[in-house]
Amino acid sequence: MTRPLFIENARIVDPASGSDGQGAVLVENGIITEVALGAPVGVPDGAEVVNAKGLVLAPGLIDMRVFTGEPGKEYRETLQSAGDAAAAGGVTSFVMMPDTVPVVDDGALVDFLIRRAKATSKVNVLPAGAITKGLAGQEMTEFGLLQEAGAVCLTDGRHSIQSTALLRTVMSYAANYGMTVVHHLCDKSLSGDGVMNEGLFATILGLKGIPREAETIPLARDLQLAALTGTKYHAAQISCASSIELMATAKKRNSSVTSGVSINNLALNENDIGRYRTFFKLGTPLRSEDDRQAVIEGLRNGTIDTIHSDHDPQDTEVKRQPFAEASDGAIGLETLLAAALRLVHSGDVELLTVLRAMTIRPAEILGLPSGRIAKGAPADLILVDLDYPWQVSEREIRSRSRNTSFEGARLAGKVMRTIVGGQTVHLHAEG
Repeated sequence: MTRPLFIENARIVDPASGSDGQGAVLVENGIITEVALGAPVGVPDGAEVVNAKGLVLAPGLIDMRVFTGEPGKEYRETLQSAGDAAAAGGVTSFVMMPDTVPVVDDGALVDFLIRRAKATSKVNVLPAGAITKGLAGQEMTEFGLLQEAGAVCLTDGRHSIQSTALLRTVMSYAANYGMTVVHHLCDKSLSGDGVMNEGLFATILGLKGIPREAETIPLARDLQLAALTGTKYHAAQISCASSIELMATAKKRNSSVTSGVSINNLALNENDIGRYRTFFKLGTPLRSEDDRQAVIEGLRNGTIDTIHSDHDPQDTEVKRQPFAEASDGAIGLETLLAAALRLVHSGDVELLTVLRAMTIRPAEILGLPSGRIAKGAPADLILVDLDYPWQVSEREIRSRSRNTSFEGARLAGKVMRTIVGGQTVHLHAEG
């Protein structure tokens, strides 16, 4: 039994119900027990009362693509440091990719990670099970055992399955277990040793490009296989106009396919690479401004379902290299919401739309009870000052790695309080 929590004078924004209005929320024993919009609510004796002072009260964010160092490379990121970064960014649950040492390809490791996260992390860590053993794209894992241990979905993380026959079998088995297949899109024969978006800017920099077809060809294949097998399929992250067109067409025929986008591809474009800045070298490359605008429109019209951080901590040694030799990846848990709010402040996307893609849609895709502000839902909540100005500073990053694409960026929107299971796990100094 924990002390009740009463949050009053809040602007409650709940994408699940589409509501946006002043009200109050009562939390008891980690569960939301009352939601009142504009109506008075009785406060239980001994409750902790939080006056939101008009701040936005929203569901905690659910990040569907987070890489950690633990186990195997704890010097890059531990579950504890990832949890600290997530709490500061308003992420109350994140899906942990299986790209670890060892790979998360058996039930025992899933069980270990769940117990380890409960002991060390401030937020909910949701392990994803590997599709193939060792992420090698050759032999399927035991989906049933992974699911039984608590894996929330199946993915090979930053690896892409090249065999169409294997992927068909994977989807057929996953459909039997009702598990979502989350697949990274990359045709290796087309991407080759490319390091950024193929186009004029790559030519100017003298760097080898990755064509959009390296993404669209496997996407077209995957969507056809998803329709054939009836599986729940999620395109991990799409980045260009052609992919948006393919997804939009597929969604008209198949309601079981969804797609995600990295905040990097929503907020940045290839020009941000500038003079070989390696923090902008990413697994899914930054595309042209036209592609970025197409992705924003895809988010606006519902073609894109989720926004994630693609949090991928890399140490200084592998980033401080010539651009072509540097490792892919950037951290993003702490800047996810603020970077997404750029789209709101610019008038490109409505607040409810942005929050929906980081709360209720991931929850629906993964079958989670969170992502909503409703009676009976887990009390995973955030209080946000939408207009709070701040600048990203390396010395204030909570992640163990510093490879952010937003170093020095001026942002508006700060998480003042993060609540997980009714307990405050992050409180901004000025909150």
